[in-house]
Amino acid sequence: MNYVIIGGDAAGMSAAMQIIRNDDQANVTTLERGAIYSYAQCGLPYYIGGLTDSSDDLIARDRDTFKEKYGIDARIYHEVTDLDPVGKIVKGMDLKTGKPFELSYDKCLIATGASPVLPPIEGRDLTGIHTLKTIPDAEAIVSDMNDDVLGVTIIGGGYIGLEVAENLVEKGKNVRIIEKADRLGAGLEKEISAEIESEAERFGLEIITGETVERFEGDKRVSSVFTDQGEYKTDMVIIAVGITPNTDWIDSNQVHMLEKGAIHVNSYMETNLTDLYAAGDCATQYHIIKEKDDYQPLGTHANKQGRIAGINMAGGSQPFKGMVGTSIMKFFDLTVGKTGLGEKEADDLRLEYDSLLFKGHSHAGYYPGSESLLIIILSDKKTGQFLGLQAVGKHGVDKRIDVAATALYHRMTIDDIENLDISYAPPYNGVWDPIQQAARRIK
Repeated sequence: MNYVIIGGDAAGMSAAMQIIRNDDQANVTTLERGAIYSYAQCGLPYYIGGLTDSSDDLIARDRDTFKEKYGIDARIYHEVTDLDPVGKIVKGMDLKTGKPFELSYDKCLIATGASPVLPPIEGRDLTGIHTLKTIPDAEAIVSDMNDDVLGVTIIGGGYIGLEVAENLVEKGKNVRIIEKADRLGAGLEKEISAEIESEAERFGLEIITGETVERFEGDKRVSSVFTDQGEYKTDMVIIAVGITPNTDWIDSNQVHMLEKGAIHVNSYMETNLTDLYAAGDCATQYHIIKEKDDYQPLGTHANKQGRIAGINMAGGSQPFKGMVGTSIMKFFDLTVGKTGLGEKEADDLRLEYDSLLFKGHSHAGYYPGSESLLIIILSDKKTGQFLGLQAVGKHGVDKRIDVAATALYHRMTIDDIENLDISYAPPYNGVWDPIQQAARRIK
């Protein structure tokens, strides 16, 4: 059977490996428009900051491994531009030779990922303006960040912008963040944002909120950023305002998509068209708490969805049971995490909910090193179902987020959380975990 996979990163290669393992007659061709296979996108800020010595360290398996060890026809510089789902033909261009190509398939997976949003800002083509999504992007930033680059302006105050900001400060750069919302981390609760902003100021970041970038200026190289309220001198710009699915080449009259371009898939990663699958950052993910398809592109989802797509393409029957919207970030000495719904999401769903802010500690207060831990917890006012949790602190955030994510996945109530048998010893916890303390108070 001929399998064609469009995209050579997390979802695509997870699928390819499952096909190889489950179909010993498989003929697998993967089409990657770049030159690098299977890399850790989440590690890019740390390569920029010098914590990862080489960009090669971010590559899980290189192209030669897929070709020589697993027999996958792993092609590079092959950009797909069209898909004929009736004739089962993929069409595109070999970017290295400039020649078109066509491939027939029995089953096809679209795993094209997503690209950084690059707003149509005047002057965006000036030298010194970057985005960050690929290893070449990161290498370009590192190469461009010479001794003359003293000040860097980051457009966007979300996770990527904040992680990059931290790593640039570690490199000795003067960093400014411009965010059009009224606070950093606008997808989090305002109390969490306040902690992020306090940490940013503590490490000398210049924070500009509530301003919209209108243009860049400079003589070949960017030297100024103009917003609707003023001018800011800079030596480099990194735009980090989000990503968009790489699906603009797909006929939306044939393949069903959400408004923002994510391909709609069922729990088996099938699209609405026979033998056509999609997974990863270009596809939807079912949200267990929202009880509907959503778009929250993360590496964890991409790997899971790709694996499941590959199993099912090779004749299996394994569903993707959904996600709960879990994310976490290191920002200097803080850890920030979220899982489930925030207040805005609950409002959008028109839920009646209770919300509680609780200030606890990472572990027993009498044991050395105990740090404050701020938690915001949400529950359904009528049913008591646990809806979401956000946390920020120096220690212990990851543990609480993972416990909460597990509870959300299993649709637990606030009473269930209070009764959880969570580990306790003074160096690790109090006799009541902060999540349980918050659960008891929200009832």
